[in-house]
Amino acid sequence: QVQLVESGGGLVQPGGSLRLSCAASGSSFSIYAMAWYRQSPGKQRELVAFITNGGLTNYAASVKGRFTISRDNAKKTVYLQMNSLKPEDTAVYYCNAGGERLGSWGQGTQVTVSS
Repeated sequence: QVQLVESGGGLVQPGGSLRLSCAASGSSFSIYAMAWYRQSPGKQRELVAFITNGGLTNYAASVKGRFTISRDNAKKTVYLQMNSLKPEDTAVYYCNAGGERLGSWGQGTQVTVSS
């Protein structure tokens, strides 16, 4: 198990950018596949992006080409660079390690895209 702490959320105008960070504690960070999920009011949680321990990535269709997930194993941190943000990107963003069913979760960080 790892403990995860997200940061970097906030209020941004449409078309703007934010970078989310997820810092992990524990000695086994590098073996985990890491992911970002998001959930907005009245909607189910959805997978935004994931990155394997080998660095392979995949993205939800709604964010492909705008968001980039990356990881720094030395810093035990995973990032989500979000560009060209849209109002529909507004949600609480959660970091996950080790899978949706049995993995660890952070507390979430709010991203609000509004003019």
